[in-house]
Amino acid sequence: MSTIILNSNSVSDITIIPNLFIDQFMPSANGSYVKVYLYLLRCINCPTDIEISISSIADRLDDTEKDIIRALCYWEKINLISLVRGSDNDIISITINDINNLNFKDADPIQETIQATVAAMTKESNEKMEPALTDRSETIPGRIFEKPTYSEAQIKQLTDTDEVKWLLNIIEIYLDRLIKPMDLQLILYLYESVGFSAELIMYLYEYCVSKNKKNPSYIEAVALSWAEEGIDTVEKAEAATALYNSNYNAVNKAFGLNRAPGQIEKQFINKWLNKYGFSIDIIVEACNRTILQTQKPDFKYADKILENWHKKGVKELSQISHLDEEHQKIAAIKANNKPAALNTKPSPGNRFNAFPQRTYTDEDYSSMEQRLLHKQ
Repeated sequence: MSTIILNSNSVSDITIIPNLFIDQFMPSANGSYVKVYLYLLRCINCPTDIEISISSIADRLDDTEKDIIRALCYWEKINLISLVRGSDNDIISITINDINNLNFKDADPIQETIQATVAAMTKESNEKMEPALTDRSETIPGRIFEKPTYSEAQIKQLTDTDEVKWLLNIIEIYLDRLIKPMDLQLILYLYESVGFSAELIMYLYEYCVSKNKKNPSYIEAVALSWAEEGIDTVEKAEAATALYNSNYNAVNKAFGLNRAPGQIEKQFINKWLNKYGFSIDIIVEACNRTILQTQKPDFKYADKILENWHKKGVKELSQISHLDEEHQKIAAIKANNKPAALNTKPSPGNRFNAFPQRTYTDEDYSSMEQRLLHKQ
């Protein structure tokens, strides 16, 4: 995606988080949305100019690009930021609105208006959600899901079924603790709005807990990633996670690693698989060449190899052999066209070769013979 211009009408050399945001906006917002807003505040108050993009924000916050876009749309909807989109609907500019200069008259109306805004958003989300209480829609790949905040009445209605009660009991066993309100909101969101079955939600929690990840934000990110990829059954999820793990294992084996990849290393692997679209065979080939060249598992070196192949349009492993042949031909041509260096160094076996050598004629030899005879 293109680089985004970030603007603000309230700039300082430190990052200031208004109390109004903490008191009124933060409690009702998704945790990942809050991270995006705080990161924007940090970027805009950087003393030097900074260029950001959706991908750079996603990398920084360890989130998906679609999650970042979802968060920006959320803050735009409640008027904390303003977005400008290009002809292809990509975000090209973000303006952080001054929360203290919104069009409110005094302190009491500020509270009332903000509460009304949040209430209106909640009502809108609930209206979209309520028909789904009896007829849940199917998961649609690529869809951006609205996340409602469930009221006490809705929570009571949704949790008053044997299936949901059973689901909550199983998840408590996975988490090894009682379910918290944030957990409950997420589970109902996945069950009702996203359209996950109880079995798929259980597998989701089983998978995340097996990776030692119990944070609701992480679990939600994995779930939405599955939904956007059209994963709507346990079988599909198992196949996707098996492929995910097999790719990591293949890289580990090529690099001779006996551990799980670190966070930065995972970012490299995901970049090679998702951004470059390389098959695992091509990635393993780059890892093998890295080991031969550097004698160590250097992810940055492998990234340079794969970046070069990506620029040259490599899609299949066979194309790499053609690139190697072309490289060898070019190297051979350069070697043949290189002029031979003159051997001006003396032979190491004769130290007198360092001096200029004379050439003697027959007359020279005759003259020297005469001189020797006269001396006698």
